[in-house]
Amino acid sequence: MKRLFLIAALFLLTFSITVADEGMWLPSLIKERVPNMQKKGFRLNSEDLYSINQACLKDAVIQFGNGCTGVLISDKGLIITNHHCGYGQIQAHSSLEHDYLKDGFWAKDLSEELPNPGLTVKFLVRMEDVTDQINPALIDIMDEEKRNAKILELSNGIAREAVKGTHYHSKVEQMYYGNQFFLFVYEIYNDIRLVGAPPSSIGKFGGDTDNWMWPRHTGDFSIFRIYAGKDNKPAKYSEDNMPYKPKKYFKISVKGINEGDFTLVYGYPGRTQEYLLSDAIRYISDISNPHKINLRGLRLDVQGKEMSNDRGVRIKYSSKNANVANSWKKWQGEAKGIKSLGVEKNRREYEERFGKWAESYPQFKGITLRLKELYEKVEPYSFANDYYNEAVISNEVLKFAEQIKVALAKDDNFQVKSKSISSLAEAFFKDYYMPIDKQSFILLMNEYLKNVPEEFHPDLSGELSLANNVKDIADYLFDNSVLTDRNKFNNYLYDSLVIIKLLEDPAFRFQDAFEKLRNSKIKPVLDSLNREIALLYRTYMKGQMQFEPDKPFYPDANLTLRISYGNVSGYRPADGILYKPQSTIEGIIEKDNPEIFDYDIPQKLRDLYKNKDFGTWEYNGTVPVCFIATNHTSGGNSGSPVINADGELIGINFDRVWEGTMSDIAFNPELCRNISLDIRYVLFIIDKFAEAGHLIDEMEIVR
Repeated sequence: MKRLFLIAALFLLTFSITVADEGMWLPSLIKERVPNMQKKGFRLNSEDLYSINQACLKDAVIQFGNGCTGVLISDKGLIITNHHCGYGQIQAHSSLEHDYLKDGFWAKDLSEELPNPGLTVKFLVRMEDVTDQINPALIDIMDEEKRNAKILELSNGIAREAVKGTHYHSKVEQMYYGNQFFLFVYEIYNDIRLVGAPPSSIGKFGGDTDNWMWPRHTGDFSIFRIYAGKDNKPAKYSEDNMPYKPKKYFKISVKGINEGDFTLVYGYPGRTQEYLLSDAIRYISDISNPHKINLRGLRLDVQGKEMSNDRGVRIKYSSKNANVANSWKKWQGEAKGIKSLGVEKNRREYEERFGKWAESYPQFKGITLRLKELYEKVEPYSFANDYYNEAVISNEVLKFAEQIKVALAKDDNFQVKSKSISSLAEAFFKDYYMPIDKQSFILLMNEYLKNVPEEFHPDLSGELSLANNVKDIADYLFDNSVLTDRNKFNNYLYDSLVIIKLLEDPAFRFQDAFEKLRNSKIKPVLDSLNREIALLYRTYMKGQMQFEPDKPFYPDANLTLRISYGNVSGYRPADGILYKPQSTIEGIIEKDNPEIFDYDIPQKLRDLYKNKDFGTWEYNGTVPVCFIATNHTSGGNSGSPVINADGELIGINFDRVWEGTMSDIAFNPELCRNISLDIRYVLFIIDKFAEAGHLIDEMEIVR
């Protein structure tokens, strides 16, 4: 009995430690979580993390581009993010003569750093709860469309007023399905230059085979620098710009990590849905994900075959292929996790308990039943929309047609339109290979016709009629469209009838037919039902908070700055398997295989290992590479700083374990682990492999 009591006590202790790791917390409200963080080992206070009165760690965290995070690591504007976050920029600078994807890139000094038009980084200046400025004006508005219009009007007004007379940008974001509103004020820099990146054989080591898996041995990092005007404020690219002088940058700790150590991730997670109804979860795991996985798998097969046959095609499609593969594999793990952990069943049982409680509250009574009815109605439209996104507009030539159509509608001036279209064409054809697009088109359209009900098939005539064999449709479209051939398209741009002729192009006609069908039969119903669902979720969310008043609720991720915390920890994904929390360079050597592209490491790395030439980055006779912890992360956290109990940088977050990818819907403390690149491996690659010690000289290393 005593032994059973001890086991139970240990279980409760473990649960109390791990369950608290769930959550993506708003920095301005982190003070409420700090006591719990300190129990887990954190040695700083809330002002160190977020303050508007003094420089703090939030000032060293940036949103990199529109979907990743980055971190400042020097007083000269040096930033580090993931290799896959900088992949598009690395690819854009690559050519057959200078293949930076294959060989890597390292600027020897400031003059060699490469500009990246269109790339921005964003700092959070401050955030503020503005709920009391919005909610009172909504009390008497019952119509949801009018309510949303009023919210937009008030939000835009608050945002404008907040940055009046400044160079800042601002936006009001909804939290908890519109129960709360926060103002975010940003400073955006747009002169960002590529400083260094390892070859893909390091930065993408393991490729899609290892993606989302543990153990990982991927050197997933790239280095950029922020440039500013002479006043240190944002400025357009100019050779006269100077390296940005940050308010704060991270000290880098090489003291290492041990199991149980405190970890904090500071970044911009993209999208989570932690409070979904069981019916939505069933649709994701049983219907949506399996179909999307199949469609992307078809595209990946075509791309992989063509990329393996031609080095030029590989360069063109490396970034596209990685983007397709990332969600393809994530969805597999997500669906598997939902099934294996019984997430739908658990959520359904929770809804039953909530429903019984809600009987006593007229505001919440019957709300889950009404949501279930709406989900049943919306499902066929969601399915058709999924196929539009994954089987129609995912075809490159059709997406290109859509982009041109948008450009044509923007301006009445022919010269402006022509210039805009010319720019789109330059970007499109640079990385386009028609045989891949045509093969994918045939496979995807066959799946569309097979799986999507006829009521969602567009009316097309002649050679484009869907009654024809799909291969015949493809032959006609790709042979006759100017959107598939750079020379034909360029000739069109000099024709005064370009707009009329483009709209008669078979690719335009095909895309336009599907878009019109979507806009007339799918989107209106989908939007209407989703508005009803959103309205009910706002009430349902409020009800859940009242139902469980002692539960710490956190808002779903929406690409705003968040903090998550946890501990370094291994895990047990299945019976008989126990994963340790750290990987080392030995694992790279074990996987090294010159005959497999994703596992063929550079000879120099082999030599460094053979000679045990690890420099000062050696730890117990090896070099640590990656580690896992219990932090709650999502897409967008790629490139996020992982810091220790003293606020020092110990790693760069880049992934999650496959068994825990359902954490966007349901976090499980036993299986959900974020994967981070150990900063010591980063420094080893920079120092010993790239021989770019001048970059390390910029950093403040804590030993």
